[in-house]
Amino acid sequence: SSFGKPSGDDDDVWLRPSDPDNLLRWTGLIRGPSGTPYEGGVFQLSIRVGTDYPLAPPTIAFVTKVFHPNVHFGTGEICLDILKKEWSPAWGLQAACRAVLALLSDPDADSPLNGDAGNMVRGGDMAAFRTTARMYTVENAMIIDWPER
Repeated sequence: SSFGKPSGDDDDVWLRPSDPDNLLRWTGLIRGPSGTPYEGGVFQLSIRVGTDYPLAPPTIAFVTKVFHPNVHFGTGEICLDILKKEWSPAWGLQAACRAVLALLSDPDADSPLNGDAGNMVRGGDMAAFRTTARMYTVENAMIIDWPER
């Protein structure tokens, strides 16, 4: 099946069904990438797949509060083309989580869901962006320990 299995865990992405009896809801954890304001953080993702998965993309949202141009601060919704029109059934949940991880390293200020973060990045005020993103990482993403294998 195209659902991620525990053996598919890598060092930066952890995936499990939220409920063993319901493979349409998953919990993901991703590690904040080194060299970013998210470094050292563990971010929880809520992953929902429809009965049309893998033909349709999963719905992935941050549960952990994160300050990022492409993440809605209130809902955790993620603006990422591969979770919308660029989705391919060849992708799995693991790959989708890796794409979210890559987005943390490479914010796209042209399609912001968080206007404040988008304006900072677009305006070239990376110091303000990094400081704010770091503050939220320390406050919200240093709570969960990475699961033991």
